[in-house]
Amino acid sequence: MNIEPKFLLTFIMATLVGCAADQEVKPKQSNANLPAHSVQTKALEESVAADQIEAPLVRQQAAPESPVRTAKPTLDGQHKSAKRAHELAAFQAPAMAHSFAAPIGQAQDHPGYYSVETDREQYATITPGAIKLVSSEPVSTFSIDVDTGSYSNIRRLLNHGALPPKDAVRIEEMINYFDYAYSTPETQDQPFSIQTELAVSPWSKDHALLRIGLKGYEPQSEKRPASNLVFLLDVSGSMNSPDKLPLLKKSLLLLSQQLSEQDSVAIVVYAGASGVVLEPTAGNQSLKIEQALESLSAGGSTNGQAGIEQAYQLARQAYKPEGINRVILATDGDFNVGTSNVEDLKTLIAQKREQGISLTTLGFGGGNYNDHLIEQLADVGNGNYAYIDGFNEARKVLVEQLSATLMTIAKDVKIQVEFNPAVVKEYRLLGYENRALAREDFNNDRVDAGEIGAGHHVTALYELVLQGSDGQRIDPLRYQHESSSDAKTSQHIVNELAFIKLRYKAPNATQSTLISRPVLMPDQLMAFEQASEDFRFSATVAGFGEHLRQSHYVSGLDYEQLIAHALQAKGADPFGYRSEFIQLLRLAARL
Repeated sequence: MNIEPKFLLTFIMATLVGCAADQEVKPKQSNANLPAHSVQTKALEESVAADQIEAPLVRQQAAPESPVRTAKPTLDGQHKSAKRAHELAAFQAPAMAHSFAAPIGQAQDHPGYYSVETDREQYATITPGAIKLVSSEPVSTFSIDVDTGSYSNIRRLLNHGALPPKDAVRIEEMINYFDYAYSTPETQDQPFSIQTELAVSPWSKDHALLRIGLKGYEPQSEKRPASNLVFLLDVSGSMNSPDKLPLLKKSLLLLSQQLSEQDSVAIVVYAGASGVVLEPTAGNQSLKIEQALESLSAGGSTNGQAGIEQAYQLARQAYKPEGINRVILATDGDFNVGTSNVEDLKTLIAQKREQGISLTTLGFGGGNYNDHLIEQLADVGNGNYAYIDGFNEARKVLVEQLSATLMTIAKDVKIQVEFNPAVVKEYRLLGYENRALAREDFNNDRVDAGEIGAGHHVTALYELVLQGSDGQRIDPLRYQHESSSDAKTSQHIVNELAFIKLRYKAPNATQSTLISRPVLMPDQLMAFEQASEDFRFSATVAGFGEHLRQSHYVSGLDYEQLIAHALQAKGADPFGYRSEFIQLLRLAARL
């Protein structure tokens, strides 16, 4: 067949323009590193784009246009079948649409599949802790931290083939993700046990590590007080992803199945507008709670403050004077409509905290994830922060550790460590950079600090340079004496390495209680290989965190050594968390 050259040229140019437009709208991505559910969603979406049909998706009524970048199919070629578009809509949107959403079949300007944009994730800037000279700064003071969100977020990033940003790595949250065999207090009269261990550092023979471990009192599950819980759920358009709203609903369904008739559950949602999905309902009304969760769908922008205010109103309505009163905020943290000033939100949450209603935050998803905001809100709300990167993590936080997640046994918990200059030259606290307190804050009961839930573990590691060691990193002063012979130390405490003080308040108290104990210096420093499994494992986790932060303090420790240490210290691992950590080390070593 003969074709006129001018028509052939026109056809080629039109084809090239169409291909370029398609590439601008949606870059081609490999499926190699995507989880199975993401591959399925992507395949369906590409199929729809190939048919050049607009997918009719569930959306929120009167919601503003989502600011998140999405792929928009071309409009020509509408003679093709719309069947695959409906399949995509059914996969992305829940089977039951809540009243906030438009009926299936109503056209939407933007399809609901959101591309991953990790450069939009937000993390608080972390300035690594400095080395301190004991002769000039012998006292270290900080608030405890039981959050674990940093570790599971790091796991999410590594499993997607990416090293985490430095500021995403909070070493204390990595260490505290794991359980350790600390002795448990027998009564709540003194709700903590304090344990210490000292050994040579795994990354420098000239340094030692001091581990301070706390274990909270853990009542039997049947003695847990009645709970008044309000689920505050983000159903904005940014939550329309398999690892966000669908995972959120499954996670909270797990939690609700642990409740009884003495407990109360309510559900508030927020997006362009906020609303009550479930009024306070007895915890044993499982079907009613499940139906309310299943009715949710994502769409619109995020007006978080309106939802938070409404959730607190419901919590006050069902308040239990002798029970647990808590709002559980589940979101990706993408507050982009309404009053989004962080200080305003923190002020509101602090006011409600003083009224006996605490706040726990659960983070979901990636791309636009706001780790910084979610962690801050939990800290101010006397709650803890966890990141849910999969169903197994939901089970860990909301089933295994339910009492720790819901039941606070002590609030405003502070630790102060004074090092003996006759024994210690220098020290460095690993992690807890955003928990540092002034020395005078320790005795000030008006200064807010961290909370500990029932059965929680808290671990802190100090890197030390002992007297007589060659590991000092700070030069001695010319005009002041810093040697151990000049240190004024009483005879009866000359063998003490440090003195630990801990302050806490009972959940409903306004005045703190003090616990203190010395840490004795052993006759001979224990080799790292002779230390307990828990000591070696926690030190290995800290070393991994230092590696991820590209710290020059662990330059003598490589991934092969970290993997070897972790394997040797794995010990009892009933849920496989330590084995999974070893696999993450192997992943990171290849990235």
